[in-house]
Amino acid sequence: MGSTLNSKWLPVTSTVTVALALLSASTAVISLYFCRKKSKVLYSKIQELEISLNSCLQNSAAERQGRIRAQQDLRKALAEPKSENLEQTSYPMTPIGLVQSCFSTRNGTPRQPLLVPLARACLVFDSARVPPASLEGLVEYSHCWIIYVFHLNTNLEKLWKHPSRSKFKAKVRVPGLKGGKMGVLATRSPHRPCPIGLTVAKVEAVRGNMVLLSGVDLVDGTPVLDIKPYLPYSDSIQGAAVPEWVMVDNILAVASVNFSEGFSSSLSDCWETAKKKSLYASPDELQCLIKQVLSWDIRSLSQRNQPHDPLIKTGNGEAPNSALDSDQNQDEEASDNENSQVCHPSGDVTYHLILEGTNVAYRIDFNGNVTVENVVVSSEILNRNRNRRSFLEWRDELS
Repeated sequence: MGSTLNSKWLPVTSTVTVALALLSASTAVISLYFCRKKSKVLYSKIQELEISLNSCLQNSAAERQGRIRAQQDLRKALAEPKSENLEQTSYPMTPIGLVQSCFSTRNGTPRQPLLVPLARACLVFDSARVPPASLEGLVEYSHCWIIYVFHLNTNLEKLWKHPSRSKFKAKVRVPGLKGGKMGVLATRSPHRPCPIGLTVAKVEAVRGNMVLLSGVDLVDGTPVLDIKPYLPYSDSIQGAAVPEWVMVDNILAVASVNFSEGFSSSLSDCWETAKKKSLYASPDELQCLIKQVLSWDIRSLSQRNQPHDPLIKTGNGEAPNSALDSDQNQDEEASDNENSQVCHPSGDVTYHLILEGTNVAYRIDFNGNVTVENVVVSSEILNRNRNRRSFLEWRDELS
């Protein structure tokens, strides 16, 4: 009986099994079909994206190459200008700051940096070009290099002309050769093919967009192009050689500096007015500055050669460009006219030094002995200095 029942259900079971197998196979085939179809769609989209990406990369590379070529063409055009377009050639440079110096005029401004340790200046940066954050860390250096423009040169307009018409002089007279000439690029003359100067100064304090400096050889109003920290391990060259005529620069050192009996009293009277915007803390410190400045013969070359000219010459407070190593030929006449000097009947000459809002009168004899006679307030200079910070405003940074 049992065997008969089992025999009857076997075909049914086999049929069901086959049906399930066929159903599973059909499902697998259908799933595979849809998977392949979906894969083809995805693959097509991937190809489209790859084509689009490659196109973007090619366009970006082309644009980058175009910019590079344009920049190269621009640099080439600037570096190799056509002669007829020389006057219009320039680089994207402009002053980033101005110097507020104790030296109101060129006369008295040291020929080299650090010769007058007390010589102070405040370098004020244009905040639009140099944000205060640009100066962070500078105060950690003791000294810095300053790149600036010789803005008071009398021949600046000639430099815009073609070299064939500029009449630029390749040689200048230098004090070390007592009027002898030397190639301009072998000197520190301010009269250069490009009127750019380089100096070093001590960093006293930094506040906001301003830097207080000392040991400067910069005249008031000097435009500054850049500053860089001084690095002793690379900027100081041991055993560097210089010509002999540079070594004898101490011929410009005077024998002595003495003050007249009433000078201190006159300076104290002037100090009551000058101290409001002075870079110095007291009249005694200002007197020390005057002594340091006059420890060097600040007269022009022609004045040293003819110290007792019988003509009376007065000036407007401006003074000769005696800074650095040279008195350029074209500045000699202007220098003598600007430097105030008076020849007395006795033959002695009184010279005037405009310094830190004061007009200092002094004499120098044949032996190089300086006598500082008197001092008065220079109202014109004080008005010019009315917007600058005084020593009292820097006191917190210096303490």
